Amino acid sequence: MKCVLLCVVVLASIALSYGGVKLHPLSDEFINEINSKQTTWKAGRDFDVNTPISHVRRLLGVLPKKANAPKLPVKTHAVNLDAIPESFDAREAWPECTSIIGEIRDQASCGSCWAFGAVEAMSDRICIHSDASVKVRISAEDLNDCCYDCGDGCNGGWPDLAWSYWSSTGIVTGGLYGVDEGCKAYSIKPCDHHVDGNLGPCGDIQRTPACKKSCDSTSDLEYKSDLRRGSAYSISRSESQIQTEIMTNGPVEADYDVYSDFLTYKSGVYQHVSGEAEGGHAVKILGWGVEDGTPYWLVANSWNESWGDKGYFKILRGQDECGIESDIIGGIPEL
Repeated sequence: MKCVLLCVVVLASIALSYGGVKLHPLSDEFINEINSKQTTWKAGRDFDVNTPISHVRRLLGVLPKKANAPKLPVKTHAVNLDAIPESFDAREAWPECTSIIGEIRDQASCGSCWAFGAVEAMSDRICIHSDASVKVRISAEDLNDCCYDCGDGCNGGWPDLAWSYWSSTGIVTGGLYGVDEGCKAYSIKPCDHHVDGNLGPCGDIQRTPACKKSCDSTSDLEYKSDLRRGSAYSISRSESQIQTEIMTNGPVEADYDVYSDFLTYKSGVYQHVSGEAEGGHAVKILGWGVEDGTPYWLVANSWNESWGDKGYFKILRGQDECGIESDIIGGIPEL
């Protein structure tokens, strides 16, 4: 009898916390619930309320790690804590590379975040390590379509294997959809995951385009001669190690667990407060700072500039929030 009464009390508490109904993660009620908690960030409408959650989950393209998968070597810095500033922004640290570092890309209707986080950081590092003499965009298209060992293209992949592919095989240049720049531009059209957009509605998640070991017809480059390579390594989850790596070599790729409240992020320093796990996502960390006493990482997403804070977000730093510090990857480009 006591067990029955206890179960009734627990169920009643859950029902009261949700007003008797489980809130839809894209609903106004869910957004209001998050903001009522008065946490370190504000929620708002990023995705149209009618967007299928299945579509959003497909954008979260980091696959669970395989058992006994080979690991990248770990790079360890000699850290000088006194040399680490309170705030850092790679766009300001390397102003001649701002056009590359500050670009927000759009993975569109494809679970290729694992590829985007990688090629964005690679592009930044080529500019940084060449003293801005080489400004190219590494092709998300080439990596997503042609690295079969990295995963399953638009159905997800592993960031560490993306960097291993850069090291062993190389990736050609190429930028945004419809832009005649480099060897292979992204072939999946940007779309409005969000409200009040002008790109057109998103359809179903796209099938991975066929791998073509050739440049676009509009390019005058030759595929093999355009391949770019670099080293690949991971960084320990130590906050100061990650900071030192970014200060020394440029932005890094990170992946983390996404909860449904993250989908509503608009401003402030995100930390998980409500909702269920939706999947794994990969992004680029380009700096850090402190906002209203809360330390954060500055992160670029790949859901176009209509999402979040013009495509960026801040996430709690130093506590491995949602695993953001557990899988940090970088490398040095061959120039």
